[in-house]
Amino acid sequence: MKRYLLIILFLLPANILLAQEKNEDREAQHKRIKALKVAFITQELELTDKLAQEFWPIYNEYERKKRKLHEREHIELEDVSCYNEDQAEDLLNEFLSVENEEYKIKKQLFKDLKQIITAKDIIKLHKLEDEFHKKLIREYRAKKGNNKSSDE
Repeated sequence: MKRYLLIILFLLPANILLAQEKNEDREAQHKRIKALKVAFITQELELTDKLAQEFWPIYNEYERKKRKLHEREHIELEDVSCYNEDQAEDLLNEFLSVENEEYKIKKQLFKDLKQIITAKDIIKLHKLEDEFHKKLIREYRAKKGNNKSSDE
């Protein structure tokens, strides 16, 4: 019994360190993706230094609010059969509330950006966000495919 306890106590710090490294890796990866997105949008919208100083605080605030909404919407759901009808109805209302708030913050973003860039540039931004997201997914899938083949 003592032997097992010693083994567990020995392995526990290693597991904690691995989990901490994963979180740090995730944070570093998030920062890297953010930097790539900033560079991509800045280049594609041809933002001058002055324009970028006005643009990025508005856009970053929008992304912060959007991330909070994403966290609200993507909760850990238990088995749906565990919910009664009232709980399910409450969850549906929360989903609709998040969708409504997302619409409002996007509308506010467009309104704020119209003060500094053209409507055409806002449409281009909308398209660039989609392109960047698709590019990330392609790279993730390619990387995941390479990892699978190297594991075999």
